Amino acid sequence: MKTIYNFSAGPAVLPKPVLEKVQEELLNYRNSGMSVLELSHRSPWFEDIISQAEKRLRELMDIPENYQVLFLQGGASLQFSMLPLNLAKNQKAYYVNTGSWSKKAISEAKKIADVQVETLASSEDEHFTYIPKIDPATIDQDAAYVHITTNNTIEGTVYTDLPETGKVPLVADMSSNILSAPYDVRKFGVIYAGAQKNIGPAGLTVVIIRDDLINRSDTISAMLDYKIQADNHSLYNTPPTFSIYLAKLVLEWLQELGGVPAIEQLNRKKARLLYEAIDQSDLFQSPIRIADRSIMNIPFITGNKEVDAQFNKEAQAAGFENLKGHRSVGGMRASLYNAFPIEGVYDLIDFMHKFEKNVGGKKTNDIHYQNI
Repeated sequence: MKTIYNFSAGPAVLPKPVLEKVQEELLNYRNSGMSVLELSHRSPWFEDIISQAEKRLRELMDIPENYQVLFLQGGASLQFSMLPLNLAKNQKAYYVNTGSWSKKAISEAKKIADVQVETLASSEDEHFTYIPKIDPATIDQDAAYVHITTNNTIEGTVYTDLPETGKVPLVADMSSNILSAPYDVRKFGVIYAGAQKNIGPAGLTVVIIRDDLINRSDTISAMLDYKIQADNHSLYNTPPTFSIYLAKLVLEWLQELGGVPAIEQLNRKKARLLYEAIDQSDLFQSPIRIADRSIMNIPFITGNKEVDAQFNKEAQAAGFENLKGHRSVGGMRASLYNAFPIEGVYDLIDFMHKFEKNVGGKKTNDIHYQNI
């Protein structure tokens, strides 16, 4: 079988040792006589799985005791509604608009009648190619929270410095860069992340929430109530058991590598190699402001739709899967999540060099996404 490199933005590549462990345990988990897929979520086997998953995550992110860790369903998209329902009733909620997922979060929050949604800053004026600065003086200190998307999966931007929000809790959708680099959890009121990029397979959402932000409300459905979920230790209903099991294995794998500082060093090397290849190329270019470039999701373009299409076609034939850029922006996008091997970056760069030599071409003056 030829080597395949999966650059998918999610569901994303998983560590090979983890997949091999799953294969080993799939039919008979820990001599239970049952597949891990068949275990009751009330069984001692699964109780150990979910407690170990939480323990590993707490260790990797240094999560303080006054924060709850929840393993939920519905993806990060459900948090777009769950968050304002729990935290912002009859209050103002600030959002920073840095791309497609921020816009969706804003749209969902606006559907809740008792929440006053305000866009604090936006980079839409330049097609989301940078992270906007925030003046702390513009933040009403009685607001419920300030929401950011730490890494913009589609656009390829990342926060290198967190905004100052005073006493207003900072809330982050960290779906596409959680565990890729260290974050001080104490600077956030809530962190949430869909698991299908750096934690595990699709179907699981992780929420890290400070205790003082968990409030019961009789007007919220039990499934959407953070307090009910916390009181039931994420077992109010049947959780995504297999996804949690696989997440536990990924977290163990990351700890064995040396934790978040070790994977950050590798991630930055992978990203640096690819950005250098793009910047030194006479054909490829990055549309993102250098200071705000993501190390997880790296978009690049040629400035010519036909050439982009040709590159994507030839790349896929050569074993580079899911390099095509998001349909909303076009071009190409390499997602280099934690489990993506550095060998894939080297091979992609070699392929880019060969393609450029065969096709030729020069960079255009317009470095914006061509489909906008």
